[in-house]
Amino acid sequence: MIRHIVFFTARDPADVGRIVEGLSILRDIPHARVLEVAPNGRMDQILNAVDVVVYGEFDDEAALAAYKAHPLYAEAIRRVRPLRDLRYAADYAVTAAHAGR
Repeated sequence: MIRHIVFFTARDPADVGRIVEGLSILRDIPHARVLEVAPNGRMDQILNAVDVVVYGEFDDEAALAAYKAHPLYAEAIRRVRPLRDLRYAADYAVTAAHAGR
């Protein structure tokens, strides 16, 4: 399984809701096991620079690639890119022995 996590910062804090809304169309892409889009809950005591989080779980790299090739992925980029400042992404493999830990 591949976990895909993306963090976004908004250029203007007033646009966080619009960023969440623009990214929410990613949930309609069928290749993810799980796909969540949410504003940062800002519970960290050290730093809360991230405004929006996208979290996805995919069966394998092929499923992640199919997700990124879907037209709704390009549409989400089109909607969000003008509103966001930074974007950080991380993908990592989770073995069955380590899933759920």
